[in-house]
Amino acid sequence: MLIAEDLLLLVLDDERGTLASSWVQQALGGAILTELAMAGSVQVQPKSGLTPAKAVAVPGGRPDEPILAAAYDSLAAKPVAAKNAVTNLGKGLHEALAARLCDRNILRRRDERILGLFPRTTWPAADSTHENAVCGQLYAVLVQGVTPDARTGPLIALLSSIDFAHKVVDTKAVGAGAVKKRAKEIARGDWAAEGVKDAMDEVVAVMTAVMVATTVTTTVT
Repeated sequence: MLIAEDLLLLVLDDERGTLASSWVQQALGGAILTELAMAGSVQVQPKSGLTPAKAVAVPGGRPDEPILAAAYDSLAAKPVAAKNAVTNLGKGLHEALAARLCDRNILRRRDERILGLFPRTTWPAADSTHENAVCGQLYAVLVQGVTPDARTGPLIALLSSIDFAHKVVDTKAVGAGAVKKRAKEIARGDWAAEGVKDAMDEVVAVMTAVMVATTVTTTVT
């Protein structure tokens, strides 16, 4: 399972099959970029002067996993600013990942029409065993204070970037505020290797900018 797949499961409403966050595309793109960095397939070159941070494919580092391989190929063809990579890699990913999860009988596809006119595809849960296990790991880190590992760390950072970490665990023991704070601490990436930390820093920065811009636009409108 990719980190992006775990993220998608967490932001999908199990019964309705709809997304519970407006920033899923960017978050999924961030998950892919992070996983490529973790695999040593992509290097995020830090910002230098007016030149923004870039996501650059590492020669010979093409992964075998199909989704990651496709993302690697796009970056190998043309290195882009890290912020653009986050957006570009997330395009169409929600549907592609959901379809894969359907093939594994974790989700099920439901095609319907709103008001009998407008087609819509939703992805309700078929088997929540894996998602429940992930939530258990997140609870251990966010509520019980367990040190995050190389998988839960990025996942929590991504959830924090869309203000969703407190929505995937039971916060009664410590409160939602404490869970948010813990998630933000993890998002700083002190647990991560340097290359992964660079990628995570860029992803979190992009997500923060996207959320702020969206909030401002909505408020003005």
